Amino acid sequence: MTEKSDIESMILQVGLGDRAAFSALYDATSAKLFGVCLRVLNNRAEAEDALQNVFVKVWQKASLYSANGYSPMTWLITLARNTAIDKLRTRRDGHVDIDDVHDLSDGAPTPEAEAVASSERAQLNRCLQELEAQKSEAVRRAYLDGDSYQDLAVRYDVPLNTMRTWLRRSLLKLRECLSR
Repeated sequence: MTEKSDIESMILQVGLGDRAAFSALYDATSAKLFGVCLRVLNNRAEAEDALQNVFVKVWQKASLYSANGYSPMTWLITLARNTAIDKLRTRRDGHVDIDDVHDLSDGAPTPEAEAVASSERAQLNRCLQELEAQKSEAVRRAYLDGDSYQDLAVRYDVPLNTMRTWLRRSLLKLRECLSR
């Protein structure tokens, strides 16, 4: 078993950039710190991730460590506990770390895209008005509302093949109108 003074010495050596001391510190303390993370997070994968973050912090902050009469394990356990709690808060809040976000762009269309879409929508509405009222409504129901051909045939009291013909011819007229 590793003594308090050994762990303290390892932390001080890690603070000086000693990789061997870091490896020894990991071997001596990782099981205990993993247990702390696992107890807080109750999820093995997240606890492993938190443990990795703990040792990154140990590497970065070891030079700031001062005993102050406390056990070095107290410092390490506090780091582990706080890291795990931060991870737990992130999970609960649905918070995403800014470093993990790859694309911060807004998914909404740009003003230019909205203007083009508005113009196209107005042109489509104008072309739909050129169709007979029933056929225009059938096209809207089929392609905008998702009604089936069968539902439309029943609604307009026409045979199914007649409804298909209506829709096909209406789409051809719309294509012609939109290409002008």
